[in-house]
Amino acid sequence: MKLSEIKNKLNQLETISFQLPNGELVPSHFHVTEVGKITKHFIDCGGTVRNEEVVNFQLWNANDYDHRLHPEKLVHIIELSEKVLGIDDLEIEVEYQGDTIGKFGLDFDGTNFLLTTKQTDCLAKDHCGVPQEKQKLKFADIQATNSCTPGGGCC
Repeated sequence: MKLSEIKNKLNQLETISFQLPNGELVPSHFHVTEVGKITKHFIDCGGTVRNEEVVNFQLWNANDYDHRLHPEKLVHIIELSEKVLGIDDLEIEVEYQGDTIGKFGLDFDGTNFLLTTKQTDCLAKDHCGVPQEKQKLKFADIQATNSCTPGGGCC
């Protein structure tokens, strides 16, 4: 989800809730402790230099059970971050601490913002010898054109 999309969704909501990949909700008294721009400058295993930028939201919950972040307040925080940090309309990455700090993508199901799992990947498969995944076929789906059948006389 991009920054413009979350602002649009927030402007239509009365409350904010985030749902973890396991279905549990982040406690409603969470704080957004950071909104920032993360820049990653790196070289992949094929030797290509790359730059990636994402907007980072850090969610945190404390023992402040009376605290509720309202949608208009989060929109204000986002707009201030865009202005002060020069943040463009980038993809959002969310940090949240369960057993350890996790990084998640972000989606929306019409009610909750969904923290989605992220995966690593090789960006230079054509340079580092990673074989392409073979297409998986079911034996029953293979149409035999020149095959022998019982009693067909081909053997």
